[in-house]
Amino acid sequence: MSSEPAGTLYLVPSTLGTVPPETVMPAAVLEHVRALRRFIAEDEKSARAYLKSVGVPVPLRELDIRRLDHNTPAARLPQLLAPLLEGHDTGLLSEAGLPAVADPGAALVRLAHERGVRVVPLPGPSSLLLALAASGLDGQRFAFRGYLPVDERDLAAALKDLERDSRRLGQTQIFIETPYRNDRTLGAMLQALSPATLVCFATDLTLPGETVRTQTVARWRAQPPALRDRPTVFLLLAA
Repeated sequence: MSSEPAGTLYLVPSTLGTVPPETVMPAAVLEHVRALRRFIAEDEKSARAYLKSVGVPVPLRELDIRRLDHNTPAARLPQLLAPLLEGHDTGLLSEAGLPAVADPGAALVRLAHERGVRVVPLPGPSSLLLALAASGLDGQRFAFRGYLPVDERDLAAALKDLERDSRRLGQTQIFIETPYRNDRTLGAMLQALSPATLVCFATDLTLPGETVRTQTVARWRAQPPALRDRPTVFLLLAA
């Protein structure tokens, strides 16, 4: 291991859609990102496009961008961390929102802590917290459940489990879905959940078409929302 002081791993927020970064990110954060020359990202092409929109002042080809996605083996993580151990500051960049939350970067952050590398989260949009704050549901007791099963029967069972947990613990349940499966998930929720359960759909957060609305399952059944292909955070709180 190098005797040089370790660099800092910065968790770089990205926008939740195609909006100018300066509309949702503090100017000080953008200046910090512009100063970095090394990044770890899920996709090099989209990372370069985002960093261009941020206004990184050097040619994009001069940036060192290394890939970390769901297919990256654990054995590869020490190689990704090596430049930090040599003293190079590096930005961990997610496809949307904050890195390491429902994101493969979490494993790298954990290894950074094990190796004594400083980790600094830069402030930016988090769809989960924005949705929770705007939902009006319980913001003191909540759980993020990630993605639910794809199989329809397993999905229905998982939704009932979430509703039971919410009722037993008095806890808001939060989950996300791949946008093209939104309508399937919506249909399963309206069928599986109790009429009195409160459900919030937080859609297109920070984007021009943003909508956030909370009401009972019974009311949603009467007039379902239009969610197809729109990034959405799903929240429920059982009565």
